[in-house]
Amino acid sequence: MKYPLYVWQDEGSAYGATFPDLPGVNTAADSLDDLERNAQEAVEAMYYDSDEPIPPPTHDAKNLHAHEVNDGKGFWLFVDIDLSKVSSKAVRLNISLPEQLVARIDSTASRLHMSRSAFLALAAQHEMAKSD
Repeated sequence: MKYPLYVWQDEGSAYGATFPDLPGVNTAADSLDDLERNAQEAVEAMYYDSDEPIPPPTHDAKNLHAHEVNDGKGFWLFVDIDLSKVSSKAVRLNISLPEQLVARIDSTASRLHMSRSAFLALAAQHEMAKSD
């Protein structure tokens, strides 16, 4: 399913992106190709085992251009999201990490407009993909 993704790039930084139809789903990447892959991973992480239904995408250009995320400094990209890869129930974990690492995770996740959980899920998925 093709979802609209609002993309921007500040000078000297990676591309940042957000899905207006999927509140809380944000991603970032150094290239547009990586951004599309990361977008899929961000949706999977956000909705992994969630009971919340995934809303349908907006395709009306007028609604997109009027959307609050459209600050006029970015552009719209439609990305194909494979909803069959999205589970619907989260599992709460209790893990221990060094305090300094947690601070770095939180800082990076914040810069990427992600939650700590979404960032850790994406990092785990990334590492598992490398080992496949």
